[in-house]
Amino acid sequence: MPGGNPHHQGNPTRPPISACEKDFLAGGGKRPGTSGGQPVRLYVRGIVTGHKRGLRNQYEHTSLIRLEGVSDKAETGFYVGKKVAFIYKAEKKKGTEKTKFRCIWGKILRAHGTNGLVRAKFRNNLPSSATSARVRVMLYPSRV
Repeated sequence: MPGGNPHHQGNPTRPPISACEKDFLAGGGKRPGTSGGQPVRLYVRGIVTGHKRGLRNQYEHTSLIRLEGVSDKAETGFYVGKKVAFIYKAEKKKGTEKTKFRCIWGKILRAHGTNGLVRAKFRNNLPSSATSARVRVMLYPSRV
């Protein structure tokens, strides 16, 4: 790829997101008991951009996330301490699981640079397929 190392350009083998997945990740559908209007979404969408890294070393225990609607360091302060969910599909184990979706939980630690990226640590390190994937940043716990 022109413009640099092809290994630093996200995950080119990741298939495009389907309409069903897009609706699921966007919190599609209406809440029961509401009459019309917009559905209520209790999270902010984010994209995993990669791992914290230096020139030669990569630290997989810390992921970098770009949040929707956040463009500078001052705006990231609100999200510090919030929970992050990386939701992915996997095969069900026989009789033990009720859904094909699984989740890795994490927490936002601090800002990364001055352009609105944040650092997050997850209970288990995110897989490489999570690069350029979507995450949900829950609007709790509240510090207000």
